Amino acid sequence: MIAVRINTEGFEYDIHSLVKAFYPKDEVKVFLDGTKSLFSDADKPAIIITRYADDANGEYQIRIRVLDGTDHSSEAESREVILSSTPSKSEIRNGIKQIIYQSLSKYTEHDLPWGSLTGIRPTKIAMSLLQEGKSDTEVSSYLKEQYFTSDLKIKLGIDIAKRERDILAHIHHENGYSLYIGIPFCPTTCLYCSFTSNPICSWASRVDDYLSALEKEIKASAEIMKGKILDTVYIGGGTPTTLSHFELKRLIEAIKTSFDWSHVCEFTVEAGRADSITREKLLVLKELGVTRISVNPQTMNDITLQRIGRQHSVRQVIEAFALAREIGFTNINMDLILGLPGEGEGEVAHTLSEIEKLKPDSLTVHTLALKRGSRLVEWIEQNGWEALREPEKAMELAVASAEKMHLYPYYLYRQKNMSGNFENVGYAREGCYGIYNILIMEEIQSIIALGAGSISKRVDPDGRIERCDNVKDVNLYMEKIDEMIERKRKLFCAPTP
Repeated sequence: MIAVRINTEGFEYDIHSLVKAFYPKDEVKVFLDGTKSLFSDADKPAIIITRYADDANGEYQIRIRVLDGTDHSSEAESREVILSSTPSKSEIRNGIKQIIYQSLSKYTEHDLPWGSLTGIRPTKIAMSLLQEGKSDTEVSSYLKEQYFTSDLKIKLGIDIAKRERDILAHIHHENGYSLYIGIPFCPTTCLYCSFTSNPICSWASRVDDYLSALEKEIKASAEIMKGKILDTVYIGGGTPTTLSHFELKRLIEAIKTSFDWSHVCEFTVEAGRADSITREKLLVLKELGVTRISVNPQTMNDITLQRIGRQHSVRQVIEAFALAREIGFTNINMDLILGLPGEGEGEVAHTLSEIEKLKPDSLTVHTLALKRGSRLVEWIEQNGWEALREPEKAMELAVASAEKMHLYPYYLYRQKNMSGNFENVGYAREGCYGIYNILIMEEIQSIIALGAGSISKRVDPDGRIERCDNVKDVNLYMEKIDEMIERKRKLFCAPTP
Protein backbone atom coordinates (compact mmCIF):
# COMPACT_ATOMS: atom_id res chain seq x y z
CA MET A 1 0.00 0.00 0.00
CA ILE A 2 1.10 3.55 -0.78
CA ALA A 3 -0.15 5.91 1.93
CA VAL A 4 -0.40 9.68 1.49
CA ARG A 5 -1.13 11.96 4.45
CA ILE A 6 -2.31 15.52 3.85
CA ASN A 7 -3.21 18.35 6.20
CA THR A 8 -6.09 19.82 4.21
CA GLU A 9 -8.99 18.38 2.23
CA GLY A 10 -10.16 19.20 -1.28
CA PHE A 11 -7.36 17.69 -3.37
CA GLU A 12 -7.64 13.99 -2.54
CA TYR A 13 -8.78 12.95 -6.03
CA ASP A 14 -5.92 14.71 -7.84
CA ILE A 15 -3.34 13.38 -5.39
CA HIS A 16 -4.64 9.84 -5.61
CA SER A 17 -4.73 9.86 -9.44
CA LEU A 18 -1.15 11.10 -9.79
CA VAL A 19 0.38 8.79 -7.16
CA LYS A 20 -1.56 5.87 -8.66
CA ALA A 21 -0.01 6.66 -12.06
CA PHE A 22 3.42 5.98 -10.55
CA TYR A 23 2.24 2.89 -8.67
CA PRO A 24 -0.49 1.28 -10.86
CA LYS A 25 -0.15 -2.15 -9.24
CA ASP A 26 -0.44 -0.90 -5.66
CA GLU A 27 -3.30 0.25 -3.53
CA VAL A 28 -3.11 3.99 -2.90
CA LYS A 29 -4.85 5.62 0.06
CA VAL A 30 -5.02 9.30 0.92
CA PHE A 31 -5.54 10.17 4.59
CA LEU A 32 -6.39 13.50 6.19
CA ASP A 33 -4.50 14.57 9.32
CA GLY A 34 -6.58 13.94 12.40
CA THR A 35 -8.46 10.96 10.98
CA LYS A 36 -7.86 7.36 11.98
CA SER A 37 -5.63 5.88 9.34
CA LEU A 38 -3.43 2.92 8.49
CA PHE A 39 -0.62 5.26 7.53
CA SER A 40 1.94 3.21 9.46
CA ASP A 41 0.90 0.10 7.49
CA ALA A 42 2.27 1.43 4.21
CA ASP A 43 4.71 -1.17 2.90
CA LYS A 44 6.14 1.14 0.24
CA PRO A 45 7.13 4.81 0.46
CA ALA A 46 4.86 6.89 2.66
CA ILE A 47 4.16 10.43 1.48
CA ILE A 48 3.36 13.47 3.59
CA ILE A 49 2.08 16.63 1.92
CA THR A 50 1.75 19.80 3.98
CA ARG A 51 0.53 23.19 2.89
CA TYR A 52 0.67 26.30 5.04
CA ALA A 53 0.86 30.09 4.91
CA ASP A 54 3.96 31.89 6.16
CA ASP A 55 2.63 35.19 7.44
CA ALA A 56 6.10 36.48 8.18
CA ASN A 57 7.11 36.88 4.55
CA GLY A 58 3.69 36.66 2.90
CA GLU A 59 4.36 33.33 1.21
CA TYR A 60 2.19 30.26 0.78
CA GLN A 61 4.19 27.04 0.86
CA ILE A 62 3.55 23.41 -0.03
CA ARG A 63 5.99 20.72 1.09
CA ILE A 64 6.26 17.03 0.28
CA ARG A 65 8.26 14.38 2.12
CA VAL A 66 8.76 10.86 0.77
CA LEU A 67 9.61 8.51 3.64
CA ASP A 68 11.48 5.29 2.88
CA GLY A 69 12.49 2.19 4.83
CA THR A 70 10.33 -0.38 6.56
CA ASP A 71 9.69 1.98 9.47
CA HIS A 72 9.58 5.11 7.28
CA SER A 73 12.37 6.61 9.33
CA SER A 74 14.43 7.89 6.45
CA GLU A 75 13.47 10.83 4.23
CA ALA A 76 14.29 9.72 0.70
CA GLU A 77 13.01 12.82 -1.07
CA SER A 78 11.63 16.21 -0.10
CA ARG A 79 10.92 19.49 -1.81
CA GLU A 80 8.69 22.50 -1.54
CA VAL A 81 7.01 25.03 -3.77
CA ILE A 82 6.30 28.65 -2.86
CA LEU A 83 3.14 30.33 -4.18
CA SER A 84 1.73 33.83 -3.83
CA SER A 85 0.22 34.82 -0.49
CA THR A 86 -3.35 34.31 -1.74
CA PRO A 87 -3.23 31.51 -4.31
CA SER A 88 -6.35 30.27 -6.05
CA LYS A 89 -7.54 26.71 -5.59
CA SER A 90 -6.28 25.80 -9.07
CA GLU A 91 -2.84 27.25 -8.26
CA ILE A 92 -2.70 25.20 -5.07
CA ARG A 93 -3.80 22.06 -6.91
CA ASN A 94 -1.17 22.55 -9.60
CA GLY A 95 1.52 23.26 -6.99
CA ILE A 96 0.70 20.03 -5.15
CA LYS A 97 0.75 18.01 -8.36
CA GLN A 98 4.06 19.57 -9.43
CA ILE A 99 5.91 18.58 -6.27
CA ILE A 100 4.34 15.10 -6.26
CA TYR A 101 5.44 14.56 -9.85
CA GLN A 102 8.96 15.90 -9.38
CA SER A 103 9.49 13.94 -6.16
CA LEU A 104 8.13 10.60 -7.38
CA SER A 105 9.78 10.94 -10.78
CA LYS A 106 13.14 11.29 -9.03
CA TYR A 107 12.41 8.65 -6.41
CA THR A 108 11.14 6.00 -8.87
CA GLU A 109 13.51 7.05 -11.68
CA HIS A 110 10.49 7.01 -13.97
CA ASP A 111 8.81 9.72 -16.05
CA LEU A 112 5.16 9.72 -17.05
CA PRO A 113 4.40 10.56 -20.70
CA TRP A 114 1.75 13.12 -19.70
CA GLY A 115 3.70 14.44 -16.72
CA SER A 116 1.51 15.71 -13.89
CA LEU A 117 -1.60 15.97 -16.08
CA THR A 118 -4.34 13.76 -14.63
CA GLY A 119 -7.47 15.01 -16.43
CA ILE A 120 -9.15 13.08 -19.22
CA ARG A 121 -9.00 15.95 -21.74
CA PRO A 122 -5.41 17.17 -22.12
CA THR A 123 -6.05 18.63 -25.58
CA LYS A 124 -8.40 21.22 -24.03
CA ILE A 125 -5.37 23.02 -22.62
CA ALA A 126 -3.62 23.17 -25.99
CA MET A 127 -6.89 24.20 -27.67
CA SER A 128 -7.54 27.08 -25.27
CA LEU A 129 -3.98 28.40 -25.60
CA LEU A 130 -4.13 28.26 -29.39
CA GLN A 131 -7.43 30.13 -29.32
CA GLU A 132 -5.73 32.82 -27.24
CA GLY A 133 -3.29 33.28 -30.11
CA LYS A 134 -0.35 31.42 -28.57
CA SER A 135 2.21 29.95 -30.95
CA ASP A 136 3.12 26.26 -31.03
CA THR A 137 6.34 27.10 -29.22
CA GLU A 138 4.51 28.97 -26.48
CA VAL A 139 2.00 26.15 -26.02
CA SER A 140 4.81 23.62 -25.89
CA SER A 141 6.74 25.64 -23.30
CA TYR A 142 3.66 26.02 -21.12
CA LEU A 143 2.88 22.28 -21.11
CA LYS A 144 6.52 21.46 -20.41
CA GLU A 145 6.98 23.98 -17.59
CA GLN A 146 3.60 23.58 -15.88
CA TYR A 147 2.97 19.85 -16.31
CA PHE A 148 6.34 18.27 -17.33
CA THR A 149 4.62 16.71 -20.36
CA SER A 150 6.90 14.78 -22.75
CA ASP A 151 7.79 16.27 -26.13
CA LEU A 152 6.02 13.42 -27.95
CA LYS A 153 2.72 13.98 -26.12
CA ILE A 154 2.98 17.76 -26.47
CA LYS A 155 3.28 17.40 -30.24
CA LEU A 156 0.36 14.96 -30.31
CA GLY A 157 -1.80 17.32 -28.24
CA ILE A 158 -1.05 20.36 -30.40
CA ASP A 159 -1.61 18.43 -33.67
CA ILE A 160 -4.98 17.15 -32.46
CA ALA A 161 -6.06 20.54 -31.10
CA LYS A 162 -5.39 22.16 -34.49
CA ARG A 163 -7.23 19.40 -36.35
CA GLU A 164 -10.19 19.60 -33.96
CA ARG A 165 -10.38 23.36 -34.42
CA ASP A 166 -10.63 22.95 -38.21
CA ILE A 167 -13.12 20.06 -38.04
CA LEU A 168 -15.46 21.94 -35.69
CA ALA A 169 -15.38 25.23 -37.57
CA HIS A 170 -18.84 24.64 -39.09
CA ILE A 171 -20.50 23.25 -35.94
CA HIS A 172 -23.27 25.30 -34.29
CA HIS A 173 -21.71 25.84 -30.88
CA GLU A 174 -24.19 28.10 -29.09
CA ASN A 175 -27.53 27.19 -30.67
CA GLY A 176 -26.61 23.66 -31.68
CA TYR A 177 -26.56 20.31 -29.93
CA SER A 178 -25.86 16.62 -30.46
CA LEU A 179 -28.02 13.61 -29.67
CA TYR A 180 -26.88 10.37 -28.01
CA ILE A 181 -29.04 7.23 -27.81
CA GLY A 182 -27.89 4.41 -25.51
CA ILE A 183 -28.72 0.74 -26.11
CA PRO A 184 -27.59 -1.05 -22.92
CA PHE A 185 -27.49 -4.60 -24.32
CA CYS A 186 -24.59 -6.78 -25.51
CA PRO A 187 -24.18 -10.36 -26.72
CA THR A 188 -21.98 -10.91 -23.63
CA THR A 189 -20.11 -8.62 -21.23
CA CYS A 190 -16.40 -8.27 -22.04
CA LEU A 191 -13.77 -8.89 -19.37
CA TYR A 192 -12.62 -5.24 -19.24
CA CYS A 193 -16.03 -3.56 -19.54
CA SER A 194 -17.77 -1.47 -16.86
CA PHE A 195 -20.32 0.25 -19.12
CA THR A 196 -24.07 -0.13 -18.78
CA SER A 197 -24.58 -3.35 -20.72
CA ASN A 198 -26.78 -6.37 -20.15
CA PRO A 199 -26.60 -9.76 -21.93
CA ILE A 200 -29.29 -9.63 -24.62
CA CYS A 201 -30.30 -13.25 -23.97
CA SER A 202 -31.62 -12.20 -20.55
CA TRP A 203 -33.49 -9.18 -21.91
CA ALA A 204 -34.92 -10.36 -25.23
CA SER A 205 -38.49 -10.35 -23.89
CA ARG A 206 -38.13 -6.78 -22.54
CA VAL A 207 -36.51 -5.04 -25.52
CA ASP A 208 -39.92 -3.95 -26.82
CA ASP A 209 -40.68 -2.32 -23.45
CA TYR A 210 -37.28 -0.59 -23.47
CA LEU A 211 -37.86 0.80 -26.95
CA SER A 212 -41.31 2.05 -25.92
CA ALA A 213 -39.79 3.97 -23.01
CA LEU A 214 -37.03 5.24 -25.28
CA GLU A 215 -39.56 6.42 -27.87
CA LYS A 216 -41.35 8.39 -25.15
CA GLU A 217 -38.06 10.02 -24.18
CA ILE A 218 -37.23 10.68 -27.84
CA LYS A 219 -40.49 12.54 -28.50
CA ALA A 220 -40.24 14.58 -25.31
CA SER A 221 -36.58 15.44 -25.92
CA ALA A 222 -37.30 16.60 -29.47
CA GLU A 223 -39.86 19.00 -28.02
CA ILE A 224 -37.42 20.18 -25.33
CA MET A 225 -34.75 20.95 -27.97
CA LYS A 226 -37.15 22.50 -30.47
CA GLY A 227 -35.65 25.60 -32.10
CA LYS A 228 -32.07 24.40 -31.69
CA ILE A 229 -29.89 22.91 -34.41
CA LEU A 230 -29.08 19.19 -34.32
CA ASP A 231 -25.54 18.61 -35.66
CA THR A 232 -24.66 14.98 -34.91
CA VAL A 233 -26.45 11.81 -33.80
CA TYR A 234 -24.73 8.86 -32.14
CA ILE A 235 -26.29 5.51 -31.20
CA GLY A 236 -24.00 3.67 -28.80
CA GLY A 237 -24.16 1.23 -25.96
CA GLY A 238 -23.68 -1.54 -25.13
CA THR A 239 -24.00 -2.86 -28.63
CA PRO A 240 -26.83 -1.26 -30.64
CA THR A 241 -26.79 -4.08 -33.20
CA THR A 242 -27.93 -6.58 -30.57
CA LEU A 243 -31.34 -5.20 -31.63
CA SER A 244 -33.00 -7.03 -34.53
CA HIS A 245 -33.22 -5.27 -37.87
CA PHE A 246 -36.93 -4.64 -37.19
CA GLU A 247 -36.08 -3.04 -33.84
CA LEU A 248 -33.30 -0.93 -35.37
CA LYS A 249 -35.72 0.30 -38.03
CA ARG A 250 -38.31 1.15 -35.37
CA LEU A 251 -35.75 3.08 -33.30
CA ILE A 252 -34.20 5.08 -36.14
CA GLU A 253 -37.57 5.97 -37.65
CA ALA A 254 -38.70 7.24 -34.24
CA ILE A 255 -35.61 9.47 -34.04
CA LYS A 256 -35.90 10.81 -37.58
CA THR A 257 -39.62 11.56 -37.37
CA SER A 258 -39.22 13.37 -34.02
CA PHE A 259 -36.12 15.53 -34.53
CA ASP A 260 -35.39 18.16 -37.18
CA TRP A 261 -32.82 16.39 -39.37
CA SER A 262 -32.10 19.25 -41.79
CA HIS A 263 -28.65 20.13 -40.37
CA VAL A 264 -27.38 16.70 -39.27
CA CYS A 265 -23.86 16.25 -40.66
CA GLU A 266 -22.99 12.92 -39.04
CA PHE A 267 -25.06 9.89 -38.01
CA THR A 268 -23.06 7.16 -36.27
CA VAL A 269 -24.15 3.72 -35.09
CA GLU A 270 -21.79 1.44 -33.20
CA ALA A 271 -22.32 -1.82 -35.04
CA GLY A 272 -19.67 -3.04 -32.64
CA ARG A 273 -19.25 -6.76 -32.27
CA ALA A 274 -19.09 -9.03 -35.29
CA ASP A 275 -21.45 -11.57 -33.71
CA SER A 276 -24.22 -8.96 -33.75
CA ILE A 277 -23.83 -7.83 -37.38
CA THR A 278 -26.06 -9.20 -40.17
CA ARG A 279 -26.80 -8.16 -43.74
CA GLU A 280 -30.38 -7.22 -42.78
CA LYS A 281 -29.20 -4.89 -40.02
CA LEU A 282 -26.59 -3.19 -42.18
CA LEU A 283 -29.17 -2.67 -44.93
CA VAL A 284 -31.51 -0.98 -42.46
CA LEU A 285 -28.72 1.31 -41.25
CA LYS A 286 -27.73 2.22 -44.80
CA GLU A 287 -31.29 2.79 -46.02
CA LEU A 288 -32.10 5.05 -43.05
CA GLY A 289 -29.13 7.33 -43.59
CA VAL A 290 -26.45 6.16 -41.15
CA THR A 291 -23.18 7.70 -42.38
CA ARG A 292 -20.65 6.14 -40.01
CA ILE A 293 -20.43 2.74 -38.29
CA SER A 294 -17.95 0.91 -36.08
CA VAL A 295 -16.85 -2.70 -36.41
CA ASN A 296 -14.84 -3.18 -33.24
CA PRO A 297 -12.66 -6.29 -32.87
CA GLN A 298 -10.39 -4.93 -30.06
CA THR A 299 -7.89 -7.60 -31.16
CA MET A 300 -7.40 -9.81 -34.19
CA ASN A 301 -6.20 -12.81 -32.16
CA ASP A 302 -8.75 -15.56 -31.55
CA ILE A 303 -7.19 -16.69 -28.27
CA THR A 304 -7.48 -13.18 -26.83
CA LEU A 305 -11.06 -12.81 -28.07
CA GLN A 306 -11.98 -15.94 -26.13
CA ARG A 307 -10.06 -14.74 -23.08
CA ILE A 308 -11.89 -11.41 -22.92
CA GLY A 309 -15.32 -13.00 -23.35
CA ARG A 310 -16.11 -12.26 -27.00
CA GLN A 311 -18.03 -15.04 -28.70
CA HIS A 312 -16.88 -14.36 -32.22
CA SER A 313 -13.80 -15.11 -34.27
CA VAL A 314 -11.37 -12.98 -36.26
CA ARG A 315 -12.89 -14.50 -39.40
CA GLN A 316 -16.30 -13.10 -38.43
CA VAL A 317 -14.76 -9.64 -38.00
CA ILE A 318 -13.27 -9.79 -41.48
CA GLU A 319 -16.56 -11.01 -42.96
CA ALA A 320 -18.60 -8.33 -41.17
CA PHE A 321 -16.26 -5.60 -42.40
CA ALA A 322 -16.40 -6.89 -45.99
CA LEU A 323 -20.21 -7.03 -45.80
CA ALA A 324 -20.38 -3.40 -44.64
CA ARG A 325 -18.18 -2.36 -47.56
CA GLU A 326 -20.30 -4.37 -50.00
CA ILE A 327 -23.47 -2.64 -48.78
CA GLY A 328 -21.85 0.73 -49.36
CA PHE A 329 -20.49 2.10 -46.08
CA THR A 330 -17.58 4.43 -46.79
CA ASN A 331 -16.86 5.52 -43.24
CA ILE A 332 -16.07 2.48 -41.06
CA ASN A 333 -14.22 2.76 -37.76
CA MET A 334 -12.43 -0.05 -35.97
CA ASP A 335 -11.53 -0.08 -32.26
CA LEU A 336 -8.45 -1.75 -30.78
CA ILE A 337 -7.29 -2.12 -27.18
CA LEU A 338 -3.59 -2.24 -26.35
CA GLY A 339 -2.47 -4.13 -23.25
CA LEU A 340 -5.12 -6.85 -23.27
CA PRO A 341 -4.35 -9.87 -21.05
CA GLY A 342 -1.68 -12.06 -22.56
CA GLU A 343 -0.92 -9.74 -25.48
CA GLY A 344 2.57 -8.46 -26.20
CA GLU A 345 4.22 -6.80 -29.18
CA GLY A 346 3.84 -9.88 -31.39
CA GLU A 347 0.10 -10.15 -30.89
CA VAL A 348 -0.39 -6.40 -31.42
CA ALA A 349 1.75 -6.46 -34.57
CA HIS A 350 -0.42 -9.30 -35.95
CA THR A 351 -3.61 -7.37 -35.15
CA LEU A 352 -2.35 -4.25 -36.90
CA SER A 353 -1.25 -6.27 -39.93
CA GLU A 354 -4.77 -7.71 -40.27
CA ILE A 355 -6.36 -4.27 -39.82
CA GLU A 356 -4.12 -2.79 -42.53
CA LYS A 357 -5.47 -5.37 -44.99
CA LEU A 358 -9.04 -4.18 -44.31
CA LYS A 359 -8.16 -0.47 -44.70
CA PRO A 360 -10.67 1.08 -42.27
CA ASP A 361 -11.52 4.76 -42.63
CA SER A 362 -10.74 5.39 -38.97
CA LEU A 363 -8.98 3.54 -36.18
CA THR A 364 -9.52 4.20 -32.49
CA VAL A 365 -6.62 2.94 -30.39
CA HIS A 366 -7.44 2.43 -26.72
CA THR A 367 -5.05 1.70 -23.89
CA LEU A 368 -6.42 -0.86 -21.45
CA ALA A 369 -7.91 0.80 -18.37
CA LEU A 370 -8.48 -1.11 -15.15
CA LYS A 371 -12.06 -0.32 -14.08
CA ARG A 372 -13.45 -1.29 -10.71
CA GLY A 373 -16.77 -2.46 -12.16
CA SER A 374 -15.15 -4.90 -14.59
CA ARG A 375 -14.31 -8.59 -14.26
CA LEU A 376 -10.71 -7.73 -15.20
CA VAL A 377 -9.93 -6.88 -11.57
CA GLU A 378 -10.83 -10.42 -10.53
CA TRP A 379 -8.90 -11.85 -13.49
CA ILE A 380 -5.73 -10.02 -12.41
CA GLU A 381 -6.11 -11.34 -8.86
CA GLN A 382 -6.23 -14.87 -10.27
CA ASN A 383 -3.54 -14.54 -12.95
CA GLY A 384 -1.25 -11.80 -11.64
CA TRP A 385 -0.10 -8.50 -13.10
CA GLU A 386 2.57 -10.30 -15.11
CA ALA A 387 -0.08 -11.25 -17.71
CA LEU A 388 -0.53 -7.56 -18.56
CA ARG A 389 2.30 -6.12 -20.66
CA GLU A 390 3.38 -2.49 -20.68
CA PRO A 391 1.86 -0.98 -23.86
CA GLU A 392 4.64 1.48 -24.78
CA LYS A 393 6.04 -0.55 -27.68
CA ALA A 394 2.54 -1.55 -28.76
CA MET A 395 1.60 2.13 -28.85
CA GLU A 396 4.56 2.85 -31.12
CA LEU A 397 3.43 0.06 -33.45
CA ALA A 398 -0.11 1.47 -33.56
CA VAL A 399 1.08 4.99 -34.36
CA ALA A 400 3.25 3.66 -37.22
CA SER A 401 0.37 1.56 -38.54
CA ALA A 402 -2.01 4.54 -38.56
CA GLU A 403 0.55 6.61 -40.47
CA LYS A 404 0.98 3.77 -42.96
CA MET A 405 -2.79 3.80 -43.60
CA HIS A 406 -2.78 7.63 -43.92
CA LEU A 407 -4.95 8.04 -40.83
CA TYR A 408 -4.38 11.21 -38.81
CA PRO A 409 -4.94 11.73 -35.05
CA TYR A 410 -8.07 13.83 -34.49
CA TYR A 411 -9.26 13.27 -30.93
CA LEU A 412 -7.82 12.07 -27.65
CA TYR A 413 -8.97 11.27 -24.17
CA ARG A 414 -7.63 9.60 -21.06
CA GLN A 415 -9.11 7.47 -18.30
CA LYS A 416 -8.16 6.63 -14.74
CA ASN A 417 -5.81 3.67 -14.22
CA MET A 418 -4.69 3.42 -17.83
CA SER A 419 -1.77 1.10 -18.59
CA GLY A 420 1.47 3.04 -18.85
CA ASN A 421 -0.31 6.37 -18.17
CA PHE A 422 -1.04 6.60 -21.90
CA GLU A 423 -4.21 7.65 -23.75
CA ASN A 424 -6.91 6.72 -26.25
CA VAL A 425 -6.49 8.26 -29.70
CA GLY A 426 -8.79 8.34 -32.70
CA TYR A 427 -7.12 8.29 -36.14
CA ALA A 428 -9.01 8.91 -39.39
CA ARG A 429 -8.51 9.76 -43.01
CA GLU A 430 -9.56 13.18 -44.25
CA GLY A 431 -13.34 13.61 -44.21
CA CYS A 432 -13.99 10.58 -41.98
CA TYR A 433 -13.41 12.14 -38.57
CA GLY A 434 -15.89 11.24 -35.84
CA ILE A 435 -17.30 14.68 -35.04
CA TYR A 436 -19.40 13.49 -32.11
CA ASN A 437 -16.28 12.02 -30.49
CA ILE A 438 -14.62 15.43 -30.50
CA LEU A 439 -17.72 17.18 -29.19
CA ILE A 440 -18.14 14.81 -26.24
CA MET A 441 -14.49 15.26 -25.27
CA GLU A 442 -13.99 18.98 -25.76
CA GLU A 443 -17.31 19.94 -24.11
CA ILE A 444 -18.07 22.85 -26.43
CA GLN A 445 -21.62 21.83 -27.36
CA SER A 446 -24.64 20.59 -25.43
CA ILE A 447 -25.48 16.90 -25.72
CA ILE A 448 -28.89 15.45 -24.88
CA ALA A 449 -28.47 11.77 -24.04
CA LEU A 450 -31.30 9.24 -23.95
CA GLY A 451 -31.54 5.69 -22.66
CA ALA A 452 -30.47 3.86 -19.50
CA GLY A 453 -27.17 5.05 -18.04
CA SER A 454 -26.75 8.05 -20.35
CA ILE A 455 -25.61 11.50 -19.18
CA SER A 456 -26.87 14.75 -20.73
CA LYS A 457 -24.76 17.87 -20.71
CA ARG A 458 -25.73 21.53 -21.13
CA VAL A 459 -22.86 23.78 -22.20
CA ASP A 460 -23.59 27.49 -21.73
CA PRO A 461 -22.00 30.22 -23.89
CA ASP A 462 -19.73 31.19 -20.98
CA GLY A 463 -18.40 27.61 -20.79
CA ARG A 464 -20.35 26.64 -17.69
CA ILE A 465 -21.45 22.98 -17.80
CA GLU A 466 -24.48 21.38 -16.13
CA ARG A 467 -25.31 17.67 -16.24
CA CYS A 468 -28.14 15.26 -15.51
CA ASP A 469 -28.09 11.50 -15.73
CA ASN A 470 -30.50 8.68 -16.47
CA VAL A 471 -30.54 5.73 -14.06
CA LYS A 472 -28.37 2.80 -15.14
CA ASP A 473 -30.74 0.01 -14.20
CA VAL A 474 -32.90 -0.84 -17.23
CA ASN A 475 -35.97 -1.74 -15.19
CA LEU A 476 -35.74 1.49 -13.18
CA TYR A 477 -35.24 3.49 -16.38
CA MET A 478 -38.48 2.12 -17.81
CA GLU A 479 -40.37 2.63 -14.54
CA LYS A 480 -39.09 6.18 -14.06
CA ILE A 481 -39.11 7.40 -17.66
CA ASP A 482 -41.26 10.42 -16.78
CA GLU A 483 -38.72 11.42 -14.14
CA MET A 484 -35.86 11.04 -16.67
CA ILE A 485 -37.73 13.35 -19.06
CA GLU A 486 -38.37 15.90 -16.31
CA ARG A 487 -34.67 15.97 -15.45
CA LYS A 488 -33.91 16.95 -19.04
CA ARG A 489 -36.62 19.56 -19.09
CA LYS A 490 -35.15 21.20 -15.99
CA LEU A 491 -31.62 21.00 -17.42
CA PHE A 492 -32.27 22.40 -20.90
CA CYS A 493 -35.23 24.68 -20.24
CA ALA A 494 -33.86 26.35 -17.12
CA PRO A 495 -32.73 29.97 -17.71
CA THR A 496 -28.99 30.54 -17.97
CA PRO A 497 -27.78 32.08 -14.67
